[in-house]
Amino acid sequence: MPLPRSLPEQASFDWHPGGLVAGVDEAGRGPLAGPVVAAAVILDDQQPIVGLADSKALTAARRERLFDEIRAKALCCSVAEASVEEIDRLNILQATLLAMRRAVQGLRLKPTLALVDGNRLPRLDMPAEAIVKGDARVAAISAASILAKVTRDRWCAELHAQYPQYGFAGHKGYGTAEHLAALQAHGACPQHRRSFAPVARALALP
Repeated sequence: MPLPRSLPEQASFDWHPGGLVAGVDEAGRGPLAGPVVAAAVILDDQQPIVGLADSKALTAARRERLFDEIRAKALCCSVAEASVEEIDRLNILQATLLAMRRAVQGLRLKPTLALVDGNRLPRLDMPAEAIVKGDARVAAISAASILAKVTRDRWCAELHAQYPQYGFAGHKGYGTAEHLAALQAHGACPQHRRSFAPVARALALP
């Protein structure tokens, strides 16, 4: 009997198939600008990394140090994104799942199980489990959250150099009072998400 197509978004695996396990997480669902970035990481049990945690609970300096250590010690890792255009066309949830799928597909080694932060799963060709607050509970997901966060923060720094009037280096694209004021004063830049309400409102101003 064929499995229902909705299974990947509902499955919870209480068993472990053995083999390589990938942690998957994203950064950038909430901001008003820029891509959503996802990462997938397969850690090496023989090279443990001390201090892995939810990227949001770490300082920027600590994230940067762990970023380099993860890249050096993990069996393999992959970072991918979905563009602003894809976010506006698909919606942020579907774009996030697309970025996650791309990250897993980009791994040099194929995992036998993917553990994904949150409560929704991308469509993958291996067993997967969604874990709420997984970035604080599973080391490989913590590692993925750090890679995704640092990659996106670096992108925001580059965007700030192009469009300093918006303050991207500080708020990282989130809808802070400073960012909303800049949107009202300057309109939207090419990297703003037109489908997000604050951006749409700014574009509608006379």
